[in-house]
Amino acid sequence: MRAHAQRLDGLGTTIFAEMSALAVRTGAVNLGQGLPDTDGPDSVLEAAVDAIRAGANQYPPGRGIPALRQAIVDHQRRFYGLEYDPDTQVLVTTGATEAIAAALLAYVEPGDEVIALEPYYDSYAACIAMAGGRRVPVTLRAPDFRLDLDELRAAVTPRTKVLLINSPHNPTGTVLTDEELRGISAIAVEHDLVVITDEVYEHLIYDGGRHRPLTAYDGMADRTVSIGSAGKTFSVTGWKIGWVTGTPEVVTAVNTSKQFLTYVSGAPFQPAVAGALALGNDYFDGVRAGLQHRRDLLCDGLESLGFGVHRPQGTYFVTTDIRPLGHTDGVEFCRMLPERTGVVAIPHQVFYDNLDAGRPLVRWAFCKKLDVLEEALSRLTKL
Repeated sequence: MRAHAQRLDGLGTTIFAEMSALAVRTGAVNLGQGLPDTDGPDSVLEAAVDAIRAGANQYPPGRGIPALRQAIVDHQRRFYGLEYDPDTQVLVTTGATEAIAAALLAYVEPGDEVIALEPYYDSYAACIAMAGGRRVPVTLRAPDFRLDLDELRAAVTPRTKVLLINSPHNPTGTVLTDEELRGISAIAVEHDLVVITDEVYEHLIYDGGRHRPLTAYDGMADRTVSIGSAGKTFSVTGWKIGWVTGTPEVVTAVNTSKQFLTYVSGAPFQPAVAGALALGNDYFDGVRAGLQHRRDLLCDGLESLGFGVHRPQGTYFVTTDIRPLGHTDGVEFCRMLPERTGVVAIPHQVFYDNLDAGRPLVRWAFCKKLDVLEEALSRLTKL
């Protein structure tokens, strides 16, 4: 447990706090933090206000209000052709982060191994540690950040219990291919593994790509904990409304842990998210197109400044290599950046167990207003 505790209080937590403080102190444009600087649709915001005024301010049902559970079922059918029972196969959670924590606590016993795609979202390490598990990274390597299925297969041992899969992938922006997803499915079935899939960026895939839920592949429906969230799609990250879908057994297992974490949450936000999920295709297409435009603006600008740019297929983060600019250490670079240019970014090293693996890489968020991105690029010319 000593190693787990060190990782929980390690470089990632320190750097995120340090970069936020630097952004405030220097008046920097903050492209480090992955949150939009505009709110979601007015109709969705007003629905939450209406719910508060109508009295939806006490504990909602433990698994979420019926309207939101039905909206999640309708969403899964509409976009992926998946069928669920809203009463037994859907669980509303306090964001995707709680869903991940509850799923790991439900399925991982002390000493069990959890394979995760590295670099990984920082909460994965913390949640695996809280469950007493041992994380085993399978690294997506620059420049293409593709999954090596042979490496994934070799990582499985008799102690492996869970595969933790994130696609679209934060922080690299990789979207797993059909071949990669079939390979993951085959490995999970062969070794009888539980698969937890973090799909919060499902609607933020660019260049005509599409999301493929892992649960739809052969042999996966009974072993997959599928996790979604409203925060990224509707620009309401502070509402913390997420969900789990799966078989009744899967949902019951996750709820067994979830009920002792936050119990319930977000009462007035739940009816608002139910309405958001029913928005027309023009909304989802517009969000995707708007973010793709921002991605291209930032990527083109960073390329013109000399960065090595890895253009993401999804999410709202872009990864750059700083070596063409004569730098080799992302942490040092990001600590220097606010004072020198008035811009904040995040070093990739915080997303790795092996800090050397991401040393020359830096992550930037493009879920910002166009004028904010343009200002950041203008300031970065000081490099």
